[in-house]
Amino acid sequence: MTLPLKPVLTLQLFASLVLSISLTGCIGMQMGSEGAKTTATGSTAGSSSQNVNPALQRCDATLGTLAVVEETSAPWYVYLRTDWKLGPTTPVLKMLAQQSNCFVVVERGRAMNNMMEERALENSGELRKGSNFQKGQMVAADYSMSPSITFSNNNAGSIGGAIGGVFGSVGSLIGSSLNFKEASTMLTLIDNRSGVQLAASEGSAKNVDLGMLGGLFSSGIGLGGGGYTNTAEGKVLVAAFTDSFNNMVIALKSYKAQEVKGGLGTGGSLKVN
Repeated sequence: MTLPLKPVLTLQLFASLVLSISLTGCIGMQMGSEGAKTTATGSTAGSSSQNVNPALQRCDATLGTLAVVEETSAPWYVYLRTDWKLGPTTPVLKMLAQQSNCFVVVERGRAMNNMMEERALENSGELRKGSNFQKGQMVAADYSMSPSITFSNNNAGSIGGAIGGVFGSVGSLIGSSLNFKEASTMLTLIDNRSGVQLAASEGSAKNVDLGMLGGLFSSGIGLGGGGYTNTAEGKVLVAAFTDSFNNMVIALKSYKAQEVKGGLGTGGSLKVN
């Protein structure tokens, strides 16, 4: 049995498209490749930002200083590092926070160790005169932002059946490789002076991973599917955190402090007899 002409041509066009994508990725080195970008794009320096994702929420006035802190002992963080082979989420969140103009970011992560080492060198007399490391120079963090991954699916389903119904066994093979990567993330914002949670937001994203197609169309030319799979997982995670951050900024733009009769921390209104 032969397939109708139109489905066959469509399948050939699809195969050619995937092949061209694979070949494009292996010819030479590309700086600033559009295919490698995530939803967190561009750069930022002070209040100036370049090539920012136009979908990123922005604030007209900065709300305060922010420290981004990961709970590195949490199960989601272990999964992130061991299963997905991805690094910390803090660099992406710091860039989003600065690009948005909603916060001035202060360092409270690993670079804090280097900051304290420089101060220790100053105190020991090893630094040159005029190095200007003195007490009272650090800026306080008004708020702390904590990320978490609440759900992630390495393979949220494929469309092998749908494509197979049109193109037969070859279509099923192609469809089974098109896996959907999904991620759901949370961000919480804490007031460092009172310890009160000011805001919390959820975000989600879905991405399509070519899966084994990278291997099918790259045999003999040095391309494999594994690297692209990792990239797909990283991209969907960044997109989910971008969505979380946008949702938080939207909520903060209409922020109103919660009030408790009698004041916060004075016993509350849920009394025990």
